[in-house]
Amino acid sequence: MSAGDRVPFVLTYAASHLPRPRPVDADDALADTLAFWTGWISRCTYQGPWSHAVRRSLLTLKALTYAPTGGIVAAATTSLPEQIGGSRNWDYRYSWLRDATFTLQALLGTGYLREARAWRDWLLRAVAGDPADLQIMYAVDGSRRTPEYELPWLSGYEGSTPVRVGNAAAGQFQLDVWGEVLDGLSLARRNGLPSTVDAWDLQRALLDFLEGSWDRPDKSLWEVRGPNQQFVHSKVMAWVGVDRGIHAVERTGLDGPVDRWRKLRTEIHDDVCRHGFDADRGTFTQFYGSQGLDAALLLIPRVGFLPWSDPRVAGTVDAVRRELDHDGLLLRYQPDADGGVDGVAGTENAFLACSFWLADALLGLGRTDEAEQLFTRLVDLSNDLGLLSEEYDVSAGRQVGNTPQAFSHVGLVNTARHLGDRAGRPSTLDRSEVPS
Repeated sequence: MSAGDRVPFVLTYAASHLPRPRPVDADDALADTLAFWTGWISRCTYQGPWSHAVRRSLLTLKALTYAPTGGIVAAATTSLPEQIGGSRNWDYRYSWLRDATFTLQALLGTGYLREARAWRDWLLRAVAGDPADLQIMYAVDGSRRTPEYELPWLSGYEGSTPVRVGNAAAGQFQLDVWGEVLDGLSLARRNGLPSTVDAWDLQRALLDFLEGSWDRPDKSLWEVRGPNQQFVHSKVMAWVGVDRGIHAVERTGLDGPVDRWRKLRTEIHDDVCRHGFDADRGTFTQFYGSQGLDAALLLIPRVGFLPWSDPRVAGTVDAVRRELDHDGLLLRYQPDADGGVDGVAGTENAFLACSFWLADALLGLGRTDEAEQLFTRLVDLSNDLGLLSEEYDVSAGRQVGNTPQAFSHVGLVNTARHLGDRAGRPSTLDRSEVPS
Protein backbone atom coordinates (compact mmCIF):
# COMPACT_ATOMS: atom_id res chain seq x y z
CA MET A 1 0.00 0.00 0.00
CA SER A 2 1.04 3.58 -0.60
CA ALA A 3 -0.06 6.84 0.93
CA GLY A 4 -3.68 7.49 0.06
CA ASP A 5 -4.54 3.84 -0.68
CA ARG A 6 -7.60 2.41 1.02
CA VAL A 7 -8.05 -1.37 1.34
CA PRO A 8 -10.97 -2.48 3.52
CA PHE A 9 -10.98 -5.99 4.98
CA VAL A 10 -13.13 -7.89 7.45
CA LEU A 11 -12.10 -10.58 9.92
CA THR A 12 -15.05 -12.60 11.22
CA TYR A 13 -15.05 -15.31 13.89
CA ALA A 14 -17.72 -17.86 14.76
CA ALA A 15 -17.81 -21.25 16.45
CA SER A 16 -17.48 -24.06 13.93
CA HIS A 17 -20.80 -25.68 14.86
CA LEU A 18 -22.78 -22.51 14.18
CA PRO A 19 -23.98 -21.28 10.79
CA ARG A 20 -21.55 -19.18 8.81
CA PRO A 21 -22.04 -15.49 9.74
CA ARG A 22 -23.49 -13.17 7.15
CA PRO A 23 -20.87 -11.12 5.28
CA VAL A 24 -20.09 -7.71 6.74
CA ASP A 25 -19.68 -4.70 4.51
CA ALA A 26 -16.58 -2.89 5.77
CA ASP A 27 -17.77 0.57 4.75
CA ASP A 28 -21.14 0.09 6.42
CA ALA A 29 -19.52 -1.27 9.57
CA LEU A 30 -17.13 1.68 9.73
CA ALA A 31 -19.98 4.15 9.26
CA ASP A 32 -21.99 2.47 12.02
CA THR A 33 -19.01 2.52 14.35
CA LEU A 34 -18.29 6.20 13.74
CA ALA A 35 -21.96 7.09 14.23
CA PHE A 36 -22.12 5.22 17.54
CA TRP A 37 -19.00 6.78 19.07
CA THR A 38 -19.61 10.32 17.85
CA GLY A 39 -23.19 10.07 19.13
CA TRP A 40 -22.05 8.71 22.48
CA ILE A 41 -19.41 11.35 23.16
CA SER A 42 -21.80 14.13 22.11
CA ARG A 43 -23.67 13.46 25.37
CA CYS A 44 -20.66 14.61 27.41
CA THR A 45 -21.56 17.65 29.50
CA TYR A 46 -18.02 18.61 30.50
CA GLN A 47 -17.12 22.06 29.16
CA GLY A 48 -14.00 22.93 31.17
CA PRO A 49 -10.30 23.01 30.33
CA TRP A 50 -8.55 19.92 28.90
CA SER A 51 -11.83 18.96 27.23
CA HIS A 52 -10.14 16.82 24.58
CA ALA A 53 -8.26 14.72 27.16
CA VAL A 54 -11.41 14.32 29.27
CA ARG A 55 -13.46 13.16 26.30
CA ARG A 56 -10.73 10.74 25.20
CA SER A 57 -10.66 9.29 28.70
CA LEU A 58 -14.44 8.89 28.76
CA LEU A 59 -14.31 7.10 25.41
CA THR A 60 -11.69 4.79 26.88
CA LEU A 61 -13.85 4.00 29.92
CA LYS A 62 -16.77 3.21 27.62
CA ALA A 63 -14.55 0.96 25.51
CA LEU A 64 -13.48 -0.91 28.67
CA THR A 65 -17.13 -1.58 29.55
CA TYR A 66 -18.74 -4.99 29.03
CA ALA A 67 -22.07 -3.98 27.50
CA PRO A 68 -24.26 -6.89 28.70
CA THR A 69 -23.56 -6.20 32.40
CA GLY A 70 -22.07 -2.69 32.70
CA GLY A 71 -18.90 -4.03 34.33
CA ILE A 72 -15.73 -2.03 33.58
CA VAL A 73 -12.41 -3.85 33.42
CA ALA A 74 -9.34 -2.34 35.08
CA ALA A 75 -7.33 -2.68 31.86
CA ALA A 76 -7.51 -4.49 28.56
CA THR A 77 -4.27 -6.44 29.02
CA THR A 78 -2.46 -8.93 31.23
CA SER A 79 1.17 -9.15 32.34
CA LEU A 80 2.46 -5.90 30.87
CA PRO A 81 5.21 -5.23 33.44
CA GLU A 82 5.40 -2.43 35.98
CA GLN A 83 9.18 -2.78 35.67
CA ILE A 84 10.62 -3.90 32.32
CA GLY A 85 12.23 -7.30 32.83
CA GLY A 86 10.67 -7.67 36.29
CA SER A 87 8.05 -9.96 37.77
CA ARG A 88 5.38 -7.42 38.77
CA ASN A 89 3.12 -8.58 35.99
CA TRP A 90 -0.59 -9.00 36.73
CA ASP A 91 -3.83 -9.77 34.93
CA TYR A 92 -6.10 -6.71 35.01
CA ARG A 93 -8.91 -7.96 32.76
CA TYR A 94 -11.40 -7.95 35.65
CA SER A 95 -13.70 -5.49 37.39
CA TRP A 96 -12.54 -4.16 40.76
CA LEU A 97 -15.16 -3.04 43.29
CA ARG A 98 -12.69 -0.45 44.57
CA ASP A 99 -13.05 1.55 41.37
CA ALA A 100 -16.76 2.08 42.01
CA THR A 101 -16.74 5.50 43.66
CA PHE A 102 -14.07 7.02 41.43
CA THR A 103 -15.77 5.71 38.29
CA LEU A 104 -19.20 6.91 39.36
CA GLN A 105 -17.74 10.35 40.11
CA ALA A 106 -16.32 10.52 36.59
CA LEU A 107 -19.50 9.31 34.85
CA LEU A 108 -22.01 11.26 36.93
CA GLY A 109 -19.87 14.39 36.74
CA THR A 110 -19.81 14.37 32.94
CA GLY A 111 -23.44 13.56 32.18
CA TYR A 112 -23.32 9.79 31.74
CA LEU A 113 -26.20 8.81 34.01
CA ARG A 114 -27.08 5.69 32.00
CA GLU A 115 -23.55 4.30 32.24
CA ALA A 116 -23.36 5.19 35.94
CA ARG A 117 -26.61 3.31 36.54
CA ALA A 118 -25.31 0.27 34.64
CA TRP A 119 -22.09 0.29 36.70
CA ARG A 120 -24.08 0.68 39.94
CA ASP A 121 -26.38 -2.19 38.96
CA TRP A 122 -23.39 -4.40 38.12
CA LEU A 123 -21.96 -3.53 41.51
CA LEU A 124 -25.17 -4.51 43.30
CA ARG A 125 -25.40 -7.82 41.47
CA ALA A 126 -21.74 -8.65 42.07
CA VAL A 127 -21.80 -8.05 45.83
CA ALA A 128 -25.25 -9.50 46.54
CA GLY A 129 -25.15 -12.32 49.05
CA ASP A 130 -23.06 -12.82 52.15
CA PRO A 131 -21.07 -9.63 52.94
CA ALA A 132 -18.38 -11.75 54.59
CA ASP A 133 -17.88 -13.50 51.24
CA LEU A 134 -17.34 -10.27 49.32
CA GLN A 135 -14.60 -10.38 46.69
CA ILE A 136 -12.57 -7.35 45.78
CA MET A 137 -12.87 -8.15 42.06
CA TYR A 138 -15.10 -10.15 39.72
CA ALA A 139 -15.16 -11.14 36.08
CA VAL A 140 -17.07 -8.75 33.84
CA ASP A 141 -20.09 -11.06 33.86
CA GLY A 142 -20.08 -11.06 37.67
CA SER A 143 -18.59 -14.54 38.10
CA ARG A 144 -16.33 -15.06 41.09
CA ARG A 145 -13.73 -17.52 39.92
CA THR A 146 -10.44 -15.91 38.80
CA PRO A 147 -7.75 -18.55 39.49
CA GLU A 148 -4.22 -17.30 38.88
CA TYR A 149 -1.73 -19.39 36.94
CA GLU A 150 1.39 -18.82 34.88
CA LEU A 151 2.18 -19.52 31.23
CA PRO A 152 5.86 -20.56 31.37
CA TRP A 153 6.16 -21.14 27.63
CA LEU A 154 5.71 -17.40 26.97
CA SER A 155 8.74 -15.11 27.24
CA GLY A 156 6.70 -12.10 28.37
CA TYR A 157 6.76 -8.49 27.20
CA GLU A 158 10.44 -7.58 26.65
CA GLY A 159 11.45 -10.60 28.72
CA SER A 160 9.24 -9.75 31.69
CA THR A 161 8.08 -12.97 33.27
CA PRO A 162 5.98 -14.64 34.46
CA VAL A 163 3.01 -14.16 32.18
CA ARG A 164 -0.09 -14.59 34.35
CA VAL A 165 -3.73 -15.40 33.69
CA GLY A 166 -6.21 -14.80 36.49
CA ASN A 167 -5.60 -12.88 39.68
CA ALA A 168 -5.15 -14.45 43.11
CA ALA A 169 -5.85 -11.11 44.79
CA ALA A 170 -9.54 -11.94 44.40
CA GLY A 171 -9.20 -14.15 47.46
CA GLN A 172 -7.55 -11.52 49.66
CA PHE A 173 -9.18 -9.69 52.55
CA GLN A 174 -9.03 -5.99 51.65
CA LEU A 175 -11.01 -4.05 54.23
CA ASP A 176 -11.27 -0.82 52.27
CA VAL A 177 -13.52 -2.41 49.64
CA TRP A 178 -16.51 -2.47 52.00
CA GLY A 179 -16.13 1.25 52.47
CA GLU A 180 -15.66 1.86 48.75
CA VAL A 181 -18.86 -0.02 47.90
CA LEU A 182 -20.88 1.87 50.52
CA ASP A 183 -19.37 5.16 49.36
CA GLY A 184 -20.19 4.39 45.74
CA LEU A 185 -23.80 3.50 46.51
CA SER A 186 -24.11 6.64 48.63
CA LEU A 187 -22.81 8.74 45.76
CA ALA A 188 -25.29 7.13 43.38
CA ARG A 189 -28.15 7.78 45.79
CA ARG A 190 -27.20 11.44 46.25
CA ASN A 191 -27.05 11.93 42.49
CA GLY A 192 -30.56 10.69 41.88
CA LEU A 193 -30.02 7.06 40.89
CA PRO A 194 -33.14 5.40 42.30
CA SER A 195 -32.52 3.11 45.24
CA THR A 196 -34.39 -0.07 46.10
CA VAL A 197 -35.30 -1.89 49.28
CA ASP A 198 -32.93 -4.70 48.32
CA ALA A 199 -30.08 -2.24 47.79
CA TRP A 200 -30.46 -0.77 51.29
CA ASP A 201 -30.77 -4.25 52.83
CA LEU A 202 -27.45 -5.10 51.18
CA GLN A 203 -25.85 -1.94 52.55
CA ARG A 204 -27.15 -2.74 56.04
CA ALA A 205 -25.51 -6.14 55.74
CA LEU A 206 -22.22 -4.57 54.62
CA LEU A 207 -22.34 -2.23 57.62
CA ASP A 208 -22.97 -5.15 59.96
CA PHE A 209 -19.86 -6.81 58.58
CA LEU A 210 -17.79 -3.65 59.04
CA GLU A 211 -18.96 -3.36 62.62
CA GLY A 212 -17.44 -6.71 63.45
CA SER A 213 -14.40 -6.62 61.17
CA TRP A 214 -13.07 -3.06 60.90
CA ASP A 215 -10.17 -3.78 63.27
CA ARG A 216 -8.84 -6.77 61.29
CA PRO A 217 -5.50 -6.44 59.46
CA ASP A 218 -5.72 -6.77 55.70
CA LYS A 219 -3.83 -6.61 52.39
CA SER A 220 -4.72 -2.96 51.59
CA LEU A 221 -5.89 -1.47 48.33
CA TRP A 222 -2.48 -2.28 46.81
CA GLU A 223 -3.11 -6.02 47.25
CA VAL A 224 0.23 -6.71 48.88
CA ARG A 225 1.46 -10.27 48.96
CA GLY A 226 3.32 -9.76 52.22
CA PRO A 227 1.81 -10.08 55.72
CA ASN A 228 -1.54 -8.55 56.63
CA GLN A 229 -1.18 -5.18 58.35
CA GLN A 230 -3.35 -2.53 59.99
CA PHE A 231 -3.30 -0.30 56.92
CA VAL A 232 -4.38 3.28 57.61
CA HIS A 233 -6.22 3.76 54.33
CA SER A 234 -8.21 0.58 54.97
CA LYS A 235 -9.31 1.89 58.38
CA VAL A 236 -10.20 5.27 56.88
CA MET A 237 -12.39 3.57 54.31
CA ALA A 238 -14.09 1.53 57.04
CA TRP A 239 -14.88 4.89 58.66
CA VAL A 240 -16.21 6.11 55.30
CA GLY A 241 -18.56 3.15 55.01
CA VAL A 242 -20.03 3.77 58.46
CA ASP A 243 -20.23 7.51 57.82
CA ARG A 244 -22.19 7.02 54.59
CA GLY A 245 -24.61 4.69 56.38
CA ILE A 246 -25.24 7.36 59.01
CA HIS A 247 -25.90 9.99 56.36
CA ALA A 248 -28.31 7.67 54.56
CA VAL A 249 -30.41 7.40 57.71
CA GLU A 250 -30.16 11.07 58.64
CA ARG A 251 -30.88 12.51 55.20
CA THR A 252 -33.14 10.05 53.43
CA GLY A 253 -35.07 8.45 56.28
CA LEU A 254 -33.74 4.96 55.68
CA ASP A 255 -33.90 2.69 58.70
CA GLY A 256 -30.79 1.75 60.70
CA PRO A 257 -29.21 1.76 64.19
CA VAL A 258 -27.78 5.23 63.70
CA ASP A 259 -26.80 5.82 67.35
CA ARG A 260 -24.71 2.65 67.35
CA TRP A 261 -23.14 3.59 64.02
CA ARG A 262 -22.23 7.05 65.34
CA LYS A 263 -20.34 5.47 68.23
CA LEU A 264 -18.60 3.11 65.82
CA ARG A 265 -17.62 5.98 63.52
CA THR A 266 -16.05 7.82 66.45
CA GLU A 267 -14.25 4.67 67.61
CA ILE A 268 -12.67 4.07 64.20
CA HIS A 269 -11.70 7.73 63.82
CA ASP A 270 -10.03 7.82 67.23
CA ASP A 271 -8.20 4.55 66.56
CA VAL A 272 -6.75 5.81 63.26
CA CYS A 273 -5.66 9.15 64.71
CA ARG A 274 -4.09 7.44 67.74
CA HIS A 275 -2.24 4.61 65.98
CA GLY A 276 -1.88 5.75 62.36
CA PHE A 277 -0.40 9.23 62.86
CA ASP A 278 3.29 9.82 63.48
CA ALA A 279 3.40 13.04 65.52
CA ASP A 280 7.19 13.31 65.29
CA ARG A 281 7.09 13.35 61.50
CA GLY A 282 3.73 15.12 61.23
CA THR A 283 2.20 12.55 58.89
CA PHE A 284 -0.08 9.56 58.76
CA THR A 285 1.76 6.34 57.93
CA GLN A 286 1.10 3.39 55.65
CA PHE A 287 0.04 1.13 58.52
CA TYR A 288 0.12 1.25 62.29
CA GLY A 289 3.72 1.48 63.47
CA SER A 290 5.07 1.79 59.92
CA GLN A 291 7.96 3.99 58.85
CA GLY A 292 6.64 3.98 55.28
CA LEU A 293 4.07 6.18 53.58
CA ASP A 294 1.25 5.48 51.17
CA ALA A 295 -0.11 7.67 48.38
CA ALA A 296 -3.62 6.61 49.37
CA LEU A 297 -3.18 8.80 52.47
CA LEU A 298 -3.84 11.72 50.12
CA LEU A 299 -7.49 10.64 50.07
CA ILE A 300 -8.01 11.30 53.81
CA PRO A 301 -9.48 14.79 53.29
CA ARG A 302 -11.12 13.92 49.98
CA VAL A 303 -13.38 11.34 51.64
CA GLY A 304 -14.15 13.68 54.53
CA PHE A 305 -12.18 11.92 57.28
CA LEU A 306 -10.43 15.21 58.11
CA PRO A 307 -10.94 18.73 56.73
CA TRP A 308 -8.41 20.26 54.37
CA SER A 309 -7.63 22.84 57.04
CA ASP A 310 -6.38 20.25 59.52
CA PRO A 311 -2.58 20.56 59.89
CA ARG A 312 -2.28 16.76 59.82
CA VAL A 313 -3.58 16.85 56.25
CA ALA A 314 -0.99 19.36 55.04
CA GLY A 315 1.74 17.46 56.90
CA THR A 316 0.72 14.21 55.26
CA VAL A 317 0.51 15.71 51.76
CA ASP A 318 3.97 17.25 52.12
CA ALA A 319 5.47 14.03 53.50
CA VAL A 320 3.94 11.86 50.77
CA ARG A 321 5.05 14.28 48.10
CA ARG A 322 8.59 14.33 49.47
CA GLU A 323 9.14 10.65 50.34
CA LEU A 324 7.28 9.07 47.41
CA ASP A 325 8.57 11.48 44.79
CA HIS A 326 9.58 9.93 41.46
CA ASP A 327 10.99 12.86 39.48
CA GLY A 328 7.92 14.99 40.17
CA LEU A 329 5.43 12.13 39.88
CA LEU A 330 4.39 9.82 42.69
CA LEU A 331 5.05 6.23 43.70
CA ARG A 332 2.15 4.53 45.44
CA TYR A 333 4.54 3.42 48.24
CA GLN A 334 8.15 2.31 48.68
CA PRO A 335 8.14 -1.48 48.10
CA ASP A 336 11.23 -1.98 50.28
CA ALA A 337 9.86 0.03 53.24
CA ASP A 338 9.44 -1.79 56.55
CA GLY A 339 11.39 -4.78 55.32
CA GLY A 340 9.50 -5.16 52.04
CA VAL A 341 5.85 -4.42 52.67
CA ASP A 342 4.42 -6.02 49.55
CA GLY A 343 6.35 -9.29 49.50
CA VAL A 344 7.20 -9.06 45.78
CA ALA A 345 10.70 -8.73 44.34
CA GLY A 346 11.78 -5.75 42.29
CA THR A 347 10.71 -2.14 42.10
CA GLU A 348 8.09 -0.19 40.21
CA ASN A 349 7.53 3.21 38.65
CA ALA A 350 5.32 6.24 39.18
CA PHE A 351 1.68 5.27 39.63
CA LEU A 352 -0.40 7.62 37.48
CA ALA A 353 -3.62 7.48 39.50
CA CYS A 354 -1.68 8.48 42.63
CA SER A 355 -0.12 11.38 40.77
CA PHE A 356 -3.63 12.61 39.90
CA TRP A 357 -4.52 12.27 43.61
CA LEU A 358 -1.54 14.49 44.40
CA ALA A 359 -2.85 17.15 42.01
CA ASP A 360 -6.22 16.92 43.80
CA ALA A 361 -4.52 17.27 47.17
CA LEU A 362 -2.54 20.31 46.10
CA LEU A 363 -5.75 21.89 44.84
CA GLY A 364 -7.51 21.06 48.11
CA LEU A 365 -4.75 22.85 50.02
CA GLY A 366 -5.13 25.91 47.80
CA ARG A 367 -1.91 25.33 45.81
CA THR A 368 -3.74 25.74 42.51
CA ASP A 369 -0.77 26.62 40.30
CA GLU A 370 1.18 23.55 41.47
CA ALA A 371 -1.88 21.36 40.92
CA GLU A 372 -2.34 22.66 37.37
CA GLN A 373 1.32 22.21 36.51
CA LEU A 374 1.30 18.60 37.70
CA PHE A 375 -1.98 17.84 35.94
CA THR A 376 -0.77 19.33 32.65
CA ARG A 377 2.36 17.18 32.85
CA LEU A 378 0.26 14.07 33.48
CA VAL A 379 -1.98 14.77 30.50
CA ASP A 380 1.11 15.21 28.34
CA LEU A 381 2.26 11.69 29.29
CA SER A 382 -0.59 10.24 27.19
CA ASN A 383 0.52 8.41 24.08
CA ASP A 384 -0.33 9.51 20.54
CA LEU A 385 -3.81 8.00 20.93
CA GLY A 386 -4.48 9.81 24.19
CA LEU A 387 -4.18 6.62 26.26
CA LEU A 388 -2.62 6.12 29.68
CA SER A 389 -1.26 2.94 31.21
CA GLU A 390 -0.95 2.10 34.90
CA GLU A 391 2.53 3.57 35.52
CA TYR A 392 5.17 5.75 33.92
CA ASP A 393 8.92 5.11 33.79
CA VAL A 394 10.40 8.60 34.00
CA SER A 395 13.99 7.58 33.24
CA ALA A 396 12.98 5.67 30.10
CA GLY A 397 10.29 8.17 29.12
CA ARG A 398 7.69 5.48 28.53
CA GLN A 399 4.46 4.08 29.90
CA VAL A 400 4.61 0.74 31.71
CA GLY A 401 2.10 -1.64 33.21
CA ASN A 402 -1.25 -2.76 31.83
CA THR A 403 -2.95 -0.46 29.37
CA PRO A 404 -5.21 1.37 28.83
CA GLN A 405 -5.74 1.65 32.58
CA ALA A 406 -9.23 2.68 33.71
CA PHE A 407 -7.95 3.98 37.07
CA SER A 408 -5.60 6.41 35.30
CA HIS A 409 -8.31 7.71 32.97
CA VAL A 410 -10.81 8.04 35.82
CA GLY A 411 -8.18 10.05 37.69
CA LEU A 412 -7.71 12.34 34.69
CA VAL A 413 -11.44 13.01 34.36
CA ASN A 414 -12.00 13.69 38.06
CA THR A 415 -8.95 15.93 38.48
CA ALA A 416 -9.90 17.93 35.38
CA ARG A 417 -13.37 18.41 36.88
CA HIS A 418 -11.92 19.58 40.19
CA LEU A 419 -9.50 22.01 38.54
CA GLY A 420 -12.19 23.30 36.21
CA ASP A 421 -14.52 24.08 39.11
CA ARG A 422 -12.11 25.84 41.43
CA ALA A 423 -13.85 29.23 41.60
CA GLY A 424 -14.57 28.60 45.27
CA ARG A 425 -12.79 25.93 47.30
CA PRO A 426 -15.35 24.05 49.44
CA SER A 427 -14.56 22.38 52.74
CA THR A 428 -14.08 19.15 50.80
CA LEU A 429 -12.76 18.77 47.30
CA ASP A 430 -16.16 18.24 45.74
CA ARG A 431 -19.43 18.89 47.53
CA SER A 432 -21.23 16.36 45.34
CA GLU A 433 -18.84 13.59 46.37
CA VAL A 434 -18.53 13.91 50.14
CA PRO A 435 -21.39 14.56 52.61
CA SER A 436 -20.83 17.71 54.60
